[in-house]
Amino acid sequence: MQESAVKILWVDDEIALLKPHMIFLKQKGMEVTPVTNGDDAIDMVTQEDFDLVFLDENMPGQSGLEVLPQIKKIRPHLPIVMITKSEEEHIMESAIGKQISDYLIKPVNPNQILLSVKKILQGRTLVSQSINQGYQQDFSQIGQMFFDDISAEEWVEVYHKLVHWEIQLSGIEDQSMMEILQSQKSEANVNFGKFIAQNYVDWVNSPVSERPVLSPDLLGEKVFPHIKAGEHSLFFILIDCLRYDQWKAFEPILAQYYNIDKEESYYAILPTATQYARNSIFAGMFPYDISEKFPKYWVNDDEDGGKNLHEADFLKEQIIRKRLNIKHSYHKIITADDGKQIADNVLNLLHNDLNVIVVNFIDLLSHARAEMNIIKELAPDEAAYRSISRSWLEHSSLLELFKKLRDRKVKIIISTDHGTIRVKRPLKIIGDRNTTTNLRYKQGRNLNYDTKSRQILSINKPQEAKLPKSTVSGTYAFALEDCFFVYPNNFHYYADFYKDTFQHGGISMEEMIVPIVSLSPKG
Repeated sequence: MQESAVKILWVDDEIALLKPHMIFLKQKGMEVTPVTNGDDAIDMVTQEDFDLVFLDENMPGQSGLEVLPQIKKIRPHLPIVMITKSEEEHIMESAIGKQISDYLIKPVNPNQILLSVKKILQGRTLVSQSINQGYQQDFSQIGQMFFDDISAEEWVEVYHKLVHWEIQLSGIEDQSMMEILQSQKSEANVNFGKFIAQNYVDWVNSPVSERPVLSPDLLGEKVFPHIKAGEHSLFFILIDCLRYDQWKAFEPILAQYYNIDKEESYYAILPTATQYARNSIFAGMFPYDISEKFPKYWVNDDEDGGKNLHEADFLKEQIIRKRLNIKHSYHKIITADDGKQIADNVLNLLHNDLNVIVVNFIDLLSHARAEMNIIKELAPDEAAYRSISRSWLEHSSLLELFKKLRDRKVKIIISTDHGTIRVKRPLKIIGDRNTTTNLRYKQGRNLNYDTKSRQILSINKPQEAKLPKSTVSGTYAFALEDCFFVYPNNFHYYADFYKDTFQHGGISMEEMIVPIVSLSPKG
């Protein structure tokens, strides 16, 4: 918007005293129409279009607070700045409640007036310029980081920076810088895939102290140490499939009720799929060890039966193994009724030292998005996916649970089992009828694909990666970056069908670097 186009209506019974201010604004290319009372102001906004109204609160006849709703009724979206001599709190609250855009206390100087105009009419442009400049300044530093030989902790920092700028840039109209960021993020994922390929097998065969926190370490390293038996209740809430950027969308909602004590990330194991990652969290073991120690609980990919039916058993076994003398509970929220029942029963849970609650909505959303066109329309990209996730939390029984817990002496830890990535590039693969159906990883004995592809990581000896194998020659193939596996039969149909859907199971920052956050009630 050009400054010369700005039309301002100034309503004040002492308008003659404000002539120097109006001359100042005119010199800045703005057109000011002065009126001395509320009736004339209402007539003017009925007859003409204005960009902004300065409205005096204390005038003879109708006061500013009385004129304000009448102007809003005629022009609901017209910005209004209330100007008053009074600093009384109830006047400010009344004006704010009637949706003013700014509030100034007399005497005002010309620069205050100009700043208010710019903030209201050019705020988005100024913010956009600031965000673009901020990312430009950070661009080289981020790029240099992931081209160096960096650690697991530094990869977390890279990913967090990229998410920060992605969220900032998604809120501005000019998307040219967003295209640059998406290109940088893709480049980072290429190098992240190489990093995982070089280090993953070493990680899973190293002591906990010599590797980043992985799925089987999560409870032992980040949850159990916070339990104080008999003192207060700890709630560990695992939101399935929660990405770091989705947590950042949740944060402003929960920050109304809780202090964000600590925000970290850990690494989800491979495959980044619920069967593997979540069982690993609750068992405190890698999938291979679970399949060996608890064969009656472990169900392989190629076997019938539920894959996550024994999380409560795994949790109990881990608590016993670590010799924790605590009372605990385990609950899973799949439906709204499940969540309401837990929220209604929250007082009984406070008697436990540890309460584990698994929430399945985000995972259900990602699967529904892949299968239902209406969900694809609602969440076509990352920004919309964050928005729909945030909307769910705002109206969920989970938020009701958080609200009920804020008045209790509790600690809350939020985490997840893995994230998701929006897939874009199909890769051809051939497998027999026992091959897994996941789009981001395949497990089977007769996998056939381009072994030279840089977008595929093969693990031919599953036990070395702490992965169970269901057949003598079973191998795992993981899709890297934003790729996904498609069979040659009807290749183009399925490539188009699943393109731009959110999937998990493979290797990317979005799937593997996932949040763990500690909260405490405010007050």
